[in-house]
Amino acid sequence: MQEPVSQVAGPGRGLTTTQVAEVVSRTCPPAQYKGKRVLLIVPDGTRTAPVGLLFQTLHRQIGSVTKAFDVLIALGTHQPMSEEAICGRLEISAKQRRENYGAVKFFNHSWDNPAELKLVGTLTAEEVSLVTDGLFSMDVPVEINRKVFDYDQVIIVGPVFPHEVVGCSGGNKYLFPGVGGPQILNFFHWLGAVVTNPMIIGNKWTPVRKVVDRAGAMVKVDKLCFCMVVAPNKELAGLFAGTPEAAWDKASDLSRQIHITFKDKPYHTIISCAPPMYDELWTAGKCMYKLEPVLADGGELVIYGPHLSEVCISHGKHIEEIGYHCRDYFLKQWDKFKDVPWGVLAHSTHVRGIGTFENGVERCRADVTLATLIPKETCKRINLGYREPKSIRLEEFANREDEGVLLVPKAGEMLFQLKTPPKWAGGA
Repeated sequence: MQEPVSQVAGPGRGLTTTQVAEVVSRTCPPAQYKGKRVLLIVPDGTRTAPVGLLFQTLHRQIGSVTKAFDVLIALGTHQPMSEEAICGRLEISAKQRRENYGAVKFFNHSWDNPAELKLVGTLTAEEVSLVTDGLFSMDVPVEINRKVFDYDQVIIVGPVFPHEVVGCSGGNKYLFPGVGGPQILNFFHWLGAVVTNPMIIGNKWTPVRKVVDRAGAMVKVDKLCFCMVVAPNKELAGLFAGTPEAAWDKASDLSRQIHITFKDKPYHTIISCAPPMYDELWTAGKCMYKLEPVLADGGELVIYGPHLSEVCISHGKHIEEIGYHCRDYFLKQWDKFKDVPWGVLAHSTHVRGIGTFENGVERCRADVTLATLIPKETCKRINLGYREPKSIRLEEFANREDEGVLLVPKAGEMLFQLKTPPKWAGGA
């Protein structure tokens, strides 16, 4: 594996624009891009990262010599972004869009539109069994947005954080599920759920990462990846450029150093505040995923999001039908739930957390409560608790960790783990 080009900031510092430009300059000599068509794949607004800095730096470096320099939003199954929202993601004004980037085309990925997808291969049952350590044995078709084949090079730009499905985000994950089709997407989300969030999150070489990289290898286009590691203060702590595999490998090591907060004891009450970038529970569920490892047995985690009014626009109907449950609730009634999109089942179990289902009785390890604009009746129907958002005064939960109360003002990206994890989270 070829060593990526990289820059890493010193402790407490962030990379300068000059350092970022140096990485881009070393990686993308203009002479190599003359007359080429380049597609930039970037995340939507649910990821904290200076995506605009990379977009603008790359455009200055090669935009004037390329035949095309376009942007595809790696939505996965998230909602399409408007022109205005994409400009916000790329940190450009409407005026700059018109005057400096008018030739750049913006595309949203459509995961559920077969006309926009191309089959690149199939993960065979034998391969699936091998990479999942025998958990699954089934053929999985691999589809990707067909636009990637209209370009000479795909450049992936995105951050690396601990992730509930794949372990550490970034790299080929911006292809799958970022711009992938529903079958591979549903498969590996459920694979991650079967392994469980606490056993996956923050780990590098998970079964899901193996699936993602294997699928990425089927995409026979020239790929370059810029993996960003963003510090909690939003400064760029590191930038790694190379193949999706090599850049991600180094970036994930740095991510694991700065994105995991270790605690001595679990908390019986956690107030997990959803930032505005999570505009529905489908994404705000990360406020549970990143904190489940420090939630005490019998405790309560509150997802506090007074701006949240939707469970999920794309998948809300399915979620309303099945509700939120632990993994075994579905596995032990598989014939009843096997036709529900597996990505929805995965989301359900990740939000509800670890639990058991025995003799028709579900017992979840802890309670999950919504303090959002989602009505109390809806919360009850989908098997989550409810608190009136206005009843929560955040200052009353601050600085009470010695009492077993944890307030997280911006949840969803930093991972919290115990120094000595329980067995269900990988401990002895």
